[in-house]
Amino acid sequence: MLPASANRDARLLLATRALRGFADGLVSVLLATWLTALGFSPLQVGAIITGTLFGSAALTLAIGLVSHRLSRRRVLFGAALLMLATGAGFFSVTRFWPLLIIAIAGTLNPSSGDVSLFLPTEQAMLSEVIPGADRTLLFAWYNVAGTLAGAVGALASGGPATLSRLLHISLLQAQRGGFLVYALVAVLAGLLYRQLSPAVETQHARAKKTLEKSRAIVLRLAALFCLDSAGGGFVVQSLLALWLLHRFNLSVQATAAFFFVAGLFAALSQLLSSRLAARFGLINTMVFTHLPANLLLIVAGIIPSAPWALSLLLIRMILSSMDVPARQSFVMAVVPPEERAAAASVTNVPRSLASALPPLLAGAMLSHTSFGWPLICGGILKAVYDLLLLQQFRHLKPDTNL
Repeated sequence: MLPASANRDARLLLATRALRGFADGLVSVLLATWLTALGFSPLQVGAIITGTLFGSAALTLAIGLVSHRLSRRRVLFGAALLMLATGAGFFSVTRFWPLLIIAIAGTLNPSSGDVSLFLPTEQAMLSEVIPGADRTLLFAWYNVAGTLAGAVGALASGGPATLSRLLHISLLQAQRGGFLVYALVAVLAGLLYRQLSPAVETQHARAKKTLEKSRAIVLRLAALFCLDSAGGGFVVQSLLALWLLHRFNLSVQATAAFFFVAGLFAALSQLLSSRLAARFGLINTMVFTHLPANLLLIVAGIIPSAPWALSLLLIRMILSSMDVPARQSFVMAVVPPEERAAAASVTNVPRSLASALPPLLAGAMLSHTSFGWPLICGGILKAVYDLLLLQQFRHLKPDTNL
């Protein structure tokens, strides 16, 4: 259950996270198959995915560095308008270079997680409207809302194939409609953001400089998150869908069903995160759930059997997302309240920036072989991140009452 301290603002933010999760889940699976149907090579698909991640990172960092001067509600409403424009752009354009420009400038998210401009601002807002003791549980529900809705969105990505048969239209036309759904979600999210109260703005003295007090620890965390994100860039959901297509010739409907089940597993597992963190600590929860998941990812990339590879990836999803609420709560607990928006931006930007180049490399790999090199590279980098995080922060005990 949600913590009793979760007010109307917190529930609105959970609702917007669910809406965006559905849209992200839909387009992250649809993107690779749609671009492939347009005739783009795996390298071109990887380039567009790289563009989405690089653009999101640059915009998130820019907003984060001046966030102490901006209204959080206006930032989110502006982001919703940009999301609307992105959906309209992908629906209207089918040529590579214009699509690449839209990918860089827009909000499209090719991963199963949230790597957008919305995330750090919403995290900072949630920290304002909830007591510190309930923060990890609320972040768990925040991520569950997005992940569950993302699973439904991934399942819905198989809908265009059915619509094309029922309406006697081409599959390409039906798939393009998914980007109109993405634009509609942006409208709904924008309407909800307009209902947020002034309480979501910082209630503390604004910092004179960005990260004036917490710069050292935030930069250390950001450097580590860069490594984790670089590994994650090899296996963002769009690329994983592309790999399943090339490696096992998995159909769009089967791929959609797989990501639906994977999303359910990831969502439900996050509800355990706050309990594990309360018993074993935030860092231990992050590392000792994440590390086994990365070892499973490596094995899945090696094994030649589709049923075994899919089974290992599903087991991985039970473990791989438990660290997310703990990580978000840890960052919010080790920085002063007035610097949370900036800290969230600077630590979340690596999830886009450092993961921007790997999709291009993974696309090049898949252009030459269907072997699971992207999964192996991603798993190794993420496992190294886990070990370094444990070594550097296992003795730090954050004050969860802040």
